[in-house]
Amino acid sequence: MVYGVIRNFQAALKYRGGWKGLMEHMYTNGDYPFKFGTYMGCDAAGNRYYENRVDYPFGQHRWVEPGDIHNYNSASIPPEWHGWMTSMNDAPPAAEGDYIGERKQHIISMCHSDANIDHNVGHQENIYNFHHMHNLTEVRSRGYGVGNPVVGLPPGAKDSYYTQPGSPYNDASIRPRVNIGDLDEGKGGGRPFKSMKWADRLRSPEEKAAMETEKLDAAKAAVEVEKANARRRKFAIAGRGAGTVAGS
Repeated sequence: MVYGVIRNFQAALKYRGGWKGLMEHMYTNGDYPFKFGTYMGCDAAGNRYYENRVDYPFGQHRWVEPGDIHNYNSASIPPEWHGWMTSMNDAPPAAEGDYIGERKQHIISMCHSDANIDHNVGHQENIYNFHHMHNLTEVRSRGYGVGNPVVGLPPGAKDSYYTQPGSPYNDASIRPRVNIGDLDEGKGGGRPFKSMKWADRLRSPEEKAAMETEKLDAAKAAVEVEKANARRRKFAIAGRGAGTVAGS
């Protein structure tokens, strides 16, 4: 056992380029300094991918060593490499071009075509992500326009995450505010409102009490008017002899 540990240290020292590289990986990557495998490729973020099907069980036979070990983010792993790491496919993305080139030799052309694509995968655009982060929900400001130093988003920069149409955070869905009145219109303005409910929120308790008093006085005045109208109708009916009786 002791001999095996010593041999692992010796192999790791050689593999990591000395004590500095070994200690650095021990501090940041846990057991990765002592995992050895076949280098399968790397991505644009500098993440390196390895595989060892002999010494490790299924599920641990593929791993990634981050390019930036001091600021590693799992969202920097692109989807194509994530599919390889989770064993969705066995061909690494680095061999995708060779695989397509080999398979398209077996495609039987049914008719002449002037298209510049000679395989069924079709045209693919190069995708560029902010700081190689594929999960754009993390590319957002921490508030008040200070940016996000964790992901490198500078102050004042716009967030990159997707927002649904109609969301108040979607610039295309933000409508200009249209006011329908102003509570201080006679005084030069100062309390504009866009709805009656909004106006009620702007009123002070004294103003609300005054409005209730005005409503109550108006209701009392309406009742008195209706009573006066009822008395006039009664006197008018009495002046006509209280009407006639049918059939008399």
